[in-house]
Amino acid sequence: MIEILQISGPADLDVAFSIRRKVFVEEQNVSAEEEYDEFETTSTHFLARVDSVPCGTARWRRTSNGVKLERFAVLKEYRGQGVAKALVRAVLNDVFSQQPEPIERIYLHAQVSAMPLYAGFGFVPVGPVFDEAGIQHQKMVLPGSSYSIQ
Repeated sequence: MIEILQISGPADLDVAFSIRRKVFVEEQNVSAEEEYDEFETTSTHFLARVDSVPCGTARWRRTSNGVKLERFAVLKEYRGQGVAKALVRAVLNDVFSQQPEPIERIYLHAQVSAMPLYAGFGFVPVGPVFDEAGIQHQKMVLPGSSYSIQ
């Protein structure tokens, strides 16, 4: 069973950081300096568990360009089990439920290999592919009426 929880305490945040370290720093060779940033304390973080075992994480935050979804990470042994889809759904549901007024834009920087995941939620590519932390990314935007809370 997949369970997605909004992180509310330092212990769960440490678990999320550990997952990100394994996926981004160790597996994908992103430097720790690039992975952890000044937005850690102002972002809304989520933790995914499968059968009570922490295995994925994500966050969202407000920026001057709208709401940015980011830091989606699932441990290798849990990929292909629907964890990433559950995380995207939970994050989008939270974004829409937390906003008292219409959201100007929801966007993310998708690793090119993950674009189909986000496209399944209605995100569309915008602009050229670019390098971020040594990995090819594509900006994707969610058009206003493409998503409804499920």
